[in-house]
Amino acid sequence: MPRSPWIGPDPLLLASTSPTRRLLLESAALPVETAAPDVDERALEAQCAGLSPADLALTLARAKARAVAARFPGRLVVGADQVLALDGTVFHKPEDAASARAQLARLAGRTHTLHAAVALAGPVTDAFVETARLTLRPLDDRAIAAYVDCAGADRVRSSVGGYQLEGPGIHLFESVAGDHSTVLGLPLLPLLARLRAAGRLDF
Repeated sequence: MPRSPWIGPDPLLLASTSPTRRLLLESAALPVETAAPDVDERALEAQCAGLSPADLALTLARAKARAVAARFPGRLVVGADQVLALDGTVFHKPEDAASARAQLARLAGRTHTLHAAVALAGPVTDAFVETARLTLRPLDDRAIAAYVDCAGADRVRSSVGGYQLEGPGIHLFESVAGDHSTVLGLPLLPLLARLRAAGRLDF
């Protein structure tokens, strides 16, 4: 079995049940365990009215990391959150296919931002946010409906904006400016840099 670069008595604890975030960490040969953060994101967001989208993402990521760290003392926890914003409006995951179509119609032909925040809690504390800018192609109602049918209701509900760049959603885009892992919700390069600086990676 290949050797992991991870240094520590326990695997990294991811305060998320996102399979995409876990896969990103595992693809970097890191041992990972997951725990649901049990944070009411919408309630916390309401308390943070007036924050910029980037600061909101940081606040949510910190809350998730701290919530899990409180339940697992001594473990190094990584929390993450992603906020999609267009003209100052924050988008949430669509409730259904109709909501996904409405979100995509608002994003079509325009450039929006994805702010992906990461927070470390436990023996190491740190937090940062990375931003990507994504431009959707102009899309008419037929094209949007065809995409939603192709992707399926479960997939469009699982992603803010109604798309998944790592899946059929790639067809929707004209350009993407930003690191791929940032778009997927866990900026991997700056996270690995911080883990190295904390002595948790051996190269």
